[in-house]
Amino acid sequence: MTSDLRDLLRAEFRWTNPGGNSEYLVSDRSGWWREPRILDGVGAALGDLFRDGRPTVVVSPEVTGFMLGPLVARALGVGFVEAYRAGARRPIAEPMIWAEVPADHRGDVQHLGVRERLVGPADRVLVVDDWAVTGAQARGLRNLFGDRYLGAAVIVDECPPEVSAELNVRGLLTGSDLDP
Repeated sequence: MTSDLRDLLRAEFRWTNPGGNSEYLVSDRSGWWREPRILDGVGAALGDLFRDGRPTVVVSPEVTGFMLGPLVARALGVGFVEAYRAGARRPIAEPMIWAEVPADHRGDVQHLGVRERLVGPADRVLVVDDWAVTGAQARGLRNLFGDRYLGAAVIVDECPPEVSAELNVRGLLTGSDLDP
């Protein structure tokens, strides 16, 4: 990955105050999706983090994973599979396999599901998302896929080092790269 892409990611990112008496800032990643140079390079950059593992499929949780996952899959020359959150929409009318996701950074427990027919026993699964704080979604998907799980490629890895090592989370940036 070039330092130019890292610089663009930092330049197009904002911390925003949600207003009121808020004591925290909210991440605004919308600039990433608006900048064509980021869209052009981020798929290959994330894919390069795991190219040596020879993934056969990219799996990404909704919502931003549905944008990033296909970019990475295309760069790697592999397919893409969506991981849906339970209860977010009408049920999918075909067999699904589900993973319980441990409490995330908000303390919410979720379930992620993928179409059973789309991930086979010989697949090598790369999880792709924009941001990892606790590793909860990666952990849930690792539990679901077992030995087929290679790791998680993210734009921002903000996990504690021991969590990143355990789940093989690799990022283009760290949380400190985006400190307000």
